[in-house]
Amino acid sequence: MEAAKLERDAKPLRVAVVGAGAFGRNHLRVYRELQQADALVELAAVVDPNEAARTAASAKYGIPGFASIDECLVACKLDAASLCVPTVHHAECARTLLTSGVDLLVEKPIAASLAEADEIVRLARDLGRAVQVGHLERFNPAVRVARGLLNHPMFFEVHRLSVFTPRSLDVDVVLDLMIHDLDIVLRLAGAPLRELRAVGLPVLSPRVDIANVRLEFENGCVANLTASRVSTERVRKMRLFQPHQYLSLDFARRDLLLIDVSAAVGLDPAQLAALATAAAASGQLAPGMSLRKVPVEPDEPLRLEIESFLNAVRRRAQPEVTAEDGRAALALALQINAAIAAHAQRTGLSLR
Repeated sequence: MEAAKLERDAKPLRVAVVGAGAFGRNHLRVYRELQQADALVELAAVVDPNEAARTAASAKYGIPGFASIDECLVACKLDAASLCVPTVHHAECARTLLTSGVDLLVEKPIAASLAEADEIVRLARDLGRAVQVGHLERFNPAVRVARGLLNHPMFFEVHRLSVFTPRSLDVDVVLDLMIHDLDIVLRLAGAPLRELRAVGLPVLSPRVDIANVRLEFENGCVANLTASRVSTERVRKMRLFQPHQYLSLDFARRDLLLIDVSAAVGLDPAQLAALATAAAASGQLAPGMSLRKVPVEPDEPLRLEIESFLNAVRRRAQPEVTAEDGRAALALALQINAAIAAHAQRTGLSLR
């Protein structure tokens, strides 16, 4: 009853998008789609110092455009904002918006340094503002379904490969791409980190463009992650192994496959060998094994993310991906970068 009354009495949240680049344009699109769907949100403004980007977004969505956050705050009353500027500007922009009473959805990574991340965490806490970090894969429908199937996961194999683009070259591949998977693994492993090993190299940019990382957690879970932004193909996949089960998740296709071998548990080696031989001859799974495609709703992760953020703002609730979560993923990413640098020094590699 109270929730229904809240929705009935609520006024649309007035939202601005700060940064009209590739990420910002998607946020603008989703906010407008939600506004047209009567989701109690109003796309109120766009902010970008680049005149061409600002003017194009302003004209497309029929909203005022501003060169700075300060100009926007003088002209507009805002409830919330999406922060889609380069990472190096996150802390400064977040400080201005939070101290002006604006709740934030901050694109990942939360900040360029732990000190800046700590400031955002502190401001959100002290000012009572909602800060959600844009770890988009948390809202991937396949990830959400997979979380409900977890049973003591012990090994993750993750690949996130992309073709080279000039986007996000202000950060390395760990902060650009791998941080998505670091957030997921931290969430699913369920234990503190015990050991980390990493190697990486710059290829087409001055920063590390390809990296491989091995993480071991206190509960024995191991994760092996590879990220590249100089691949010839786009791959975003995670394989997860747990007792008697294997899950294969495709982030891009939002597909989830489950292979279960529970029925084969207890068979002796001779029986298993015979089953494997028969399966190989027939081209089918061995008896005792089952493969099924788990049903996954075809929802857009960004829309789910923004809906979750708006719900946290409206209800003054803790966001699904908190500033502390963003800080934890950033801390691990920076620890990986330090390990990559140490490995390069130890082996005589040049990171330029």
